[in-house]
Amino acid sequence: MKVFITKEILDPYKEIMAYEREALPPGKHGGVVSFVGTMRDFNDGQDVRAMNLDYYPGMTEHHIERVCQEAMKGWDIMDCMVVHRVGEMVPTDPIVLVAVWSAHRKDSFDACRYIINYLKESAPFWKCEVTTQGQKHWVEKNSEDPGVAKRVALKSA
Repeated sequence: MKVFITKEILDPYKEIMAYEREALPPGKHGGVVSFVGTMRDFNDGQDVRAMNLDYYPGMTEHHIERVCQEAMKGWDIMDCMVVHRVGEMVPTDPIVLVAVWSAHRKDSFDACRYIINYLKESAPFWKCEVTTQGQKHWVEKNSEDPGVAKRVALKSA
């Protein structure tokens, strides 16, 4: 498992290939499912030209490591990786990479979705957006995954 937070520009595909060579036995995984989140140029009806993403060093990594461990216990996956960018960003910049390796795709897809939903909904990051008019505002909530709400509703029914 790898959890890494960086201020450097993120090349998600380079990260996946490097981690596979470094940490995974060749020929043992049937696939890798990855999610790459990029910065949009809009949010809540406003045009956005930049964003600063802040975090609490040490605590944030601990929270992400914990959710990765939960994913490894909850699904039959071989390994997972989260690389998250912080600091100043502009639209189209990759912000986050979640990659999950397993013998079979279903477990990788499910675990990857679990991890990214945690990152979007609960991880201790703080976003300050700058609009095209130069106004700064803190983002109070992230978008939720409608699939999660639907699954919760089905389980409680």
